[in-house]
Amino acid sequence: MKYNRKARLDTSQVRDTRKVGGKGVAFGGGGVGVLGILIYLVVSAVGGSGAGQAASVVLGQLGQNGQPATADNSEIEQSCKTGEDANTRLDCAIVADINSIQDFWSAELPDAFHHDYATAPTVWFSGQVSTGCGAADSGAGPFYCPADKQVYIDLSFYKTIETEFHATGGLFVDAYVLAHEYGHHVQDLLGTEAKVRTREGPKSDSVRLELQADCFAGVWAKHATEPGPNGEPALVASISAQDFDNAVEVARRIGDNWIQKNLGNGRVNPDTFTHGTSAQRQKWLTTGYQTGDPKACDTFSAADLG
Repeated sequence: MKYNRKARLDTSQVRDTRKVGGKGVAFGGGGVGVLGILIYLVVSAVGGSGAGQAASVVLGQLGQNGQPATADNSEIEQSCKTGEDANTRLDCAIVADINSIQDFWSAELPDAFHHDYATAPTVWFSGQVSTGCGAADSGAGPFYCPADKQVYIDLSFYKTIETEFHATGGLFVDAYVLAHEYGHHVQDLLGTEAKVRTREGPKSDSVRLELQADCFAGVWAKHATEPGPNGEPALVASISAQDFDNAVEVARRIGDNWIQKNLGNGRVNPDTFTHGTSAQRQKWLTTGYQTGDPKACDTFSAADLG
């Protein structure tokens, strides 16, 4: 994956709290271990549990008394100015991803669903953070919090993809993680998340919500290299076939069945599924990418999820 060297980056869509540090309550303090959260929550991994699902339930149990850390964007404002910076620095690449994803939905949401898009910042934290959904630490992985309409990520998570899930990472995989979380933001804006009722099971609303977020991520990827609505050059210059294959493989490794078998107790229990199987996650990411049409992502009407 490469970025347009001359494209301008907008760091205002990021709240960098890494230097300041969060005031959240670390997992492991209330009888909820980090490893347990990581295993259960790939939720956030590229499956960030949206509103009211695993993330909000777990985070809510940890309390909501902390205050959000103060952002300090001074370093990235100086370092992340153009796509050339994104080609050489991970943090700048993440800024470019966020800009690209939000530029796309700002134009697409009114066209596809007759609904305005509201920009949502991504909060970068290190170790711990307090959110509108409660307190979290790095073990939760990336997630979207509907209560404050922000995406949260500890950038060290990207190493977890390689070390815990033994998958090939890379810039496009990193972007897929964020595009999935912004898929939850789109669902929140459309009112889809608020309608989720069943939280577990192979055909639950939770599974359908996560698969749709995967599909939305694929839709963004399909259009990421296209010029903007006013002809402005795309932030993303190229996405290779290998880039997409790597993301599809990550989707396989964050399926409920793969996680339960390889990171859990070895037993697969469909009644506890919250995000969908490996095959389903691969299918809906690919559906979004192949069609480029968010209306093709209606997992809630699909009789066969894959």
